[in-house]
Amino acid sequence: MHRGTVFYVMAACALTLTACGDDGGADGGSGSETETAAEVGDELSEAGGSEAESGEAEAEGDGDGDGDGDDGEAEAEGDGDGDGEAEGDGDGDGEAEGDGDGEAEGDGDGEAEGDGDGDGEAEGDGDGDGDGDGDGDPCGTTLNSTVRDFKIAHPDFQYVIGVDPGIVEVNLGLDSKPVYAGNPVTPTTTGVDNFNQWYNDVPDVNLPFEVPIELIEIQPGLFEYANNAFFPIDNQGWGNEGNIHNYHFTLELHTKFQYLGGEVFTFEGDDDLWVFVNGKLGIDLGGVHGPLAGSIDMDAQAAALGLEIGAFYDLDFFFAERHTTQSNFKITTTISCLFPQ
Repeated sequence: MHRGTVFYVMAACALTLTACGDDGGADGGSGSETETAAEVGDELSEAGGSEAESGEAEAEGDGDGDGDGDDGEAEAEGDGDGDGEAEGDGDGDGEAEGDGDGEAEGDGDGEAEGDGDGDGEAEGDGDGDGDGDGDGDPCGTTLNSTVRDFKIAHPDFQYVIGVDPGIVEVNLGLDSKPVYAGNPVTPTTTGVDNFNQWYNDVPDVNLPFEVPIELIEIQPGLFEYANNAFFPIDNQGWGNEGNIHNYHFTLELHTKFQYLGGEVFTFEGDDDLWVFVNGKLGIDLGGVHGPLAGSIDMDAQAAALGLEIGAFYDLDFFFAERHTTQSNFKITTTISCLFPQ
């Protein structure tokens, strides 16, 4: 029952006593009670005004989620959170401070400081990842790679040793794979058909495995994965084939990053390695050789790679381990936010 209802009942009782008279009122007590009723009436008028103001404030959408514009008996007072509780916060979680995640400060991501994007980062972008595609995929420093195991008998493996730049074209193929540039072969490869098996699933030729590459922040703003015994599929696929490690495999990975200026991506290892940025070749370490290093300075190569500050670009990475007895693999980069693809 509303407070106004209680006041009006009290008033009715008081007025009834005045109209009917009190049997003990021969001494003029009825006049006193008439005065009391008037005072109650004044109080009712004031209370009614307050109720009217409260009703007006709550009638225009009370925020309790029932769409009736009342101040709610079950939903005592509108709070903007859709939970029907008396204390409002506007977030739908029934907690005192509104954010949609049940945490004290509102942001929609469960973190203390709000940004409105649900990605847990301080700067909000509205889609949860910041790459502008609305897919909500979080960026980070984990690279998802596909490793393909080959038999030692493949013509391009356990073959000629030597540095061999120019195995691939400078532009990435429409299928996001390297385009073979041999004419018709190169010193360490045997032709387009065999090369096209390196980064495609081919029954009875290779076996694919998913292998994550975890970059670690080794100092503020610098991330690295380093392994001087990189044998991610030992005793898997076609097996080690009599060797102490599985030495014959390729690796490819695809990611995306935002070019903000100052980014550098470096690889050091063996054997073949090609890195494409925005579909253009940035590092060429082709051949069967010991550890070699190559680097892309995004600022210095921005014109050649077609980069513009603030835009997002693909980074496509292709590696091959083709010969015993080493496998070195090191990525070092200042890119802190890599989007999975």
